[in-house]
Amino acid sequence: MKNETSFLKNPFFISWILALLFYSLEYAIRSSPSVMIGNLQTNYDTSSTEISSLISAYYITYSITSLAAGLFLDRYGAKKPVFFGILVLAIGCLLFGGSYYDIGYAGRLMQGMGSAMAFPAAVYIAVKAFSGKNLATAIGVTQTLGMLGGSAGQKLSNSYLSGGNSVNSIWIIFGVISLILALLAFVFIPKTDTNTNSEKQKNIFDNYKIIFSNPQSYLCGLISGFLFAPTTIFAMIWGVNFLQKTRNISLESATVACALVPIGWAIGCPLLGWIADKIKRRIPVIVGGAILMATSLLQLSYLPDLVSENISFLFLGIGSGAAMIPYSIIKEVNPDKVKGSAAGAINFLTFGVTTLLAPLFSKLFGSKLTIGLNDNSLLQHSLLFFVIGIFGTVIISFFLKETGNVKPAETN
Repeated sequence: MKNETSFLKNPFFISWILALLFYSLEYAIRSSPSVMIGNLQTNYDTSSTEISSLISAYYITYSITSLAAGLFLDRYGAKKPVFFGILVLAIGCLLFGGSYYDIGYAGRLMQGMGSAMAFPAAVYIAVKAFSGKNLATAIGVTQTLGMLGGSAGQKLSNSYLSGGNSVNSIWIIFGVISLILALLAFVFIPKTDTNTNSEKQKNIFDNYKIIFSNPQSYLCGLISGFLFAPTTIFAMIWGVNFLQKTRNISLESATVACALVPIGWAIGCPLLGWIADKIKRRIPVIVGGAILMATSLLQLSYLPDLVSENISFLFLGIGSGAAMIPYSIIKEVNPDKVKGSAAGAINFLTFGVTTLLAPLFSKLFGSKLTIGLNDNSLLQHSLLFFVIGIFGTVIISFFLKETGNVKPAETN
């Protein structure tokens, strides 16, 4: 029993808890705007297309800063990067709580910048807080709680706004909570001896040169990006608005349906990862997850009476758990010495896809949403946009190197 609970006495255990809260909070902040597009339109006195651009700005800085997150952790340890990451997130929320579009846009960019530190920091700290036999479980818990944070963010934000509260105040609350968490991180996260030498610092960007010169790295990023796109762009930005206006579904029901996507992701990520390890094959599981996603979207589009929207979105989320498998593959198709940087690289590529697709989706479909539209064909066409990307993923996956049945030494 002593060995099983020894991690509780590890000073990094509390740090990991704080990192978990950071990751859950940033996911709540990432997903909450989906239930307040109308409120934000009124607050900023602008169109739904410009609000979509505002919300999507998060992914611009998130993808770029992901490249630097791992480097900062390796160079400075966890204390300073986590503190400044949460602080930047807090300032972003406070700026987003105003009524000026340009300031709000800058705030959303800062939210993405600060949030990029959350997951890498949680993994970095988990390595120090847990023994090898508990590490995989700890990382799985981290991923799951992040997704649950996204679901909770949508539900709680909707309940708060439905109570007659202003959209500005909810972002002030997010900002204050983030400031408190930043202070706790500064106090409780211990300093880390990074043991970096000048030669390592000099050559640290060579890691990315190796990764980005490998075509397999781009395939991993494209697959994850296209599998994530329906969840990040539709479920976390446009889904609530689309269900309300094309299917005449209430705000509360639409919010519940979209909030089931991150819950499905929390189920699908560990489940599909376990299946991939069990059968020692990565690509069939990616293809299976993609097919489940496409089937869910097509059913939602053309056979809406077959099952409820809740079931459709839940299975969409479960299938999208396959998007995490390329996160393992990119580490397996690159040398051992760049595996840490590979995580930042695939985050950059994955959310780079979101950054490119979000404004395109907004222009093609989001701009056509109007109050009382009740036009199912618009929903069908918008979901086909993602189905095409998903089938593109299936094709790309056949060019991906199968690493599930290869020993680590053979993948370098």
